[in-house]
Amino acid sequence: MTYSKKTKTEPQANSTAEESGWALLAHLVRPQGRHGEVLADILTDFPERFSERKRLFLIASEKDASSAARNRPPREITLENHWLHKGRIVFKFAGIDSINDADTLRGLDVAIPASERAPLDDGAVYISDLIGCELVDLASARETAIGRVVNVDREASLLVVENADGAELLIPFTRAYLEKMDLAAKRIEMRLPTGLLDINAPLSEGERAEQRAQESGKSE
Repeated sequence: MTYSKKTKTEPQANSTAEESGWALLAHLVRPQGRHGEVLADILTDFPERFSERKRLFLIASEKDASSAARNRPPREITLENHWLHKGRIVFKFAGIDSINDADTLRGLDVAIPASERAPLDDGAVYISDLIGCELVDLASARETAIGRVVNVDREASLLVVENADGAELLIPFTRAYLEKMDLAAKRIEMRLPTGLLDINAPLSEGERAEQRAQESGKSE
């Protein structure tokens, strides 16, 4: 991520994959076509690099894979062909030649070893390097622990931070607020403007009750 610019996402957010040394490139959704093609969501800003990557790995996805898939070891697979399709990508893997073959891959992630990630420009950082970082606000005399980064909205350049109560806060990831990043120590220090946390704070129980009452009144 280049702070105020688009996040670089090879890999996308998946803390387990990151900790296991994998970089996620795509998420397999369903069969596409009659000859083993598979439709996938793109999880990288570098889809053009699939032209160079013939050796890929299929690994279980935390979110969508079945319990049986989660127990599978990483599977090395050869990419025969690929093409973009309506904002997604279609893969044709060697040895996957039918709809039934393709259906067995549903819900898996396409990955490469993290050591093979594409190099980034200066000032850029991978989402996976941000996931799990503790965010600290230095705006006051005493530093304030905001929470842990659990995801990144790459289009809006927002850190999705989970606080101690389990609520999610949206924090702009911009150079103007950033003081220091220590990715090895999983720590991000920012100096947030007054009121930002209040604006992005989750609703209190009373506010949620009031919101439900208002919505109920509208529905009637």
